[in-house]
Amino acid sequence: MAANIGIMDSAYFVGRNEILGWINDRLQLNLSRIEEAASGAVQCQMMDMTHPGVVPMHKVNFDGKTEYDFIQNYKLLQEVFNKLKIDKHIEVNRLVKGRPLDNLEFLQWLKRYCDSVNGGLMNENYNPVERRTKGGKSGSIRGSQKNSKSLQMNNTVNSGSCDEDTGALRRTMSAKVGKSEANSSSEIQALKKEVTDLTVAIELLEKERDFYFAKLRDVEVLCEKPEFENIPMATAIKNILYAPADGESFEVDSDHSQDY
Repeated sequence: MAANIGIMDSAYFVGRNEILGWINDRLQLNLSRIEEAASGAVQCQMMDMTHPGVVPMHKVNFDGKTEYDFIQNYKLLQEVFNKLKIDKHIEVNRLVKGRPLDNLEFLQWLKRYCDSVNGGLMNENYNPVERRTKGGKSGSIRGSQKNSKSLQMNNTVNSGSCDEDTGALRRTMSAKVGKSEANSSSEIQALKKEVTDLTVAIELLEKERDFYFAKLRDVEVLCEKPEFENIPMATAIKNILYAPADGESFEVDSDHSQDY
C-alpha cells in the first residue's frame, strides 16, 4: 500500500498549500504553516478519521509545547501503525525539530495513505472537534487561561479608582502602542512565512536535483564499464552527458573516456 511508495511518486509532489488545505478541511483547523503539525497530534487524528476507534484520542496531546510532548504523540502514532500492520517507520527525531521539509514529506505520505484507504472522501459521520475534546489534554490549559483572564479583570476593576482623565490617557496611549506592535508583528509573521516557503521550495528543488544527478552518474558509470565503453551507443550517451552548456558539439574519445 502507500507505506512503500517511492520518493519520486506523485504523492511527494503535492504542494504545501494542498496539504494544509487537506488538514484544515478534514479536521476543521486553521493551520498556516506545515511545522505547526510537528507535534504529531494532527497525524494521530487523521488516522483516527481514517480508522475510527483505533487511535486512543484521550492520549493525544494537542497542546504539547516541548519535544517530549511531541515524542509521546509519535510513539502513540507508531503503535497505531503497528496495530494496523502499516510498514512505516516514523523519523521522530527529525519531525519533532519542526523542520518544514521533513514534516511536509511525512504529511505527503500520510495523505497518500489516507486517500488509498478512503478514496480521498471525507467521513461525513466524523466530528473532528468533538473527537479532540474527548482527549481531555487541553482542559487544564483552557482552565488556566480562564483563570488568567479572571485575574486580569480583577486587576482592571481594582485600578479603576485612579483619576479618570489619567486612565483615559493611558488607554489611548496603550491602544496606539498596541496597534503599532500588532502591525509590526503581522509584518514579521508574513516575512517569516515567506522565508519558510522559499526554504521549502529550495530544499525540494535540491532534492530533485540530487536525485537526477545520481541517475545520470549511474548512467555514466555504466557507460565506462569495459564491456560497454566501446559500444557506439555508450559513446553517444557520453557525448550528451559531457556536452557543453552552450550547445557546442563535444566528441568523446572512447580510448580516453576513462580519463574524464
